[in-house]
Amino acid sequence: MDFSSKLLEQAVAEMSQLPGIGKRTALRLVLHLLKQPTAQTQQLAQALLDLKANIKLCKNCHNISDTEVCEICANPNRTREFVCVVEDIRDVMAIENTGQYRGLYHVLGGKISPMDGIGPSQLTIKSLVDKVKEGEVKEIIFALSSTLEGDTTNFYIFRQLEGLDIKTSTIARGISVGDELEYADEVTLGRSIANRIPFEGSLKN
Repeated sequence: MDFSSKLLEQAVAEMSQLPGIGKRTALRLVLHLLKQPTAQTQQLAQALLDLKANIKLCKNCHNISDTEVCEICANPNRTREFVCVVEDIRDVMAIENTGQYRGLYHVLGGKISPMDGIGPSQLTIKSLVDKVKEGEVKEIIFALSSTLEGDTTNFYIFRQLEGLDIKTSTIARGISVGDELEYADEVTLGRSIANRIPFEGSLKN
C-alpha cells in the first residue's frame, strides 16, 4: 500500500495493530478521523490516554473499574455466596446483559494456554482460591468459553478447590462447544446460567 504521507502511513500502521483491524480498515478509520473536527479527535485521544492512565482493577474481583472496588462488588444487593468465574470483562458484560445473575464475579484475566505461554501463575487463580478459603462463598460457577483452554482452566481450578467446602458448577451447554462466551445471545446465555450443572457432572460428558 503506497502512501502519499509518512504521517498517514504511521497512523495507519498504529491503527492496524488493533485486533481485527487490517490495513484497509485502518486507512478508512484514519481518513474518517481526518475529516472530523480537531476537537473531536482530541477528545478521542484524551479518552484513550485517560483510560490507560487511570483505569483500575477491582481489588476483589479483578474487573475493570474506575475505583478500587467495582460497582458490582460494592452493590449490597448482590448475592455474596455465588462467584461466577470468567475470562475477562467482556464476559462480565455479556452475563450482566442477561439479567439472570445476581451474584459476584471473579475475572481470571485469560485462560491457561501453554501454546501461548500462559500458565496458572499468570492468572488470578490464587486469589480465587484464597477468596473461597475465607468461607463466605458457597458456590463457584465456571463460565469460561467451551474451548480446550477453557475446559483446562476449569479443571485446574476445580483441582485447586478440592478439599474445600465449596460447590462447583458450570454453565449448561446451551453454549456450543468451541464458542466464545461473549458472542452468545442473551437468552441462551441467561438460560445457561440459570440451568447450570455440577462441575463434576460435566467431566463425564
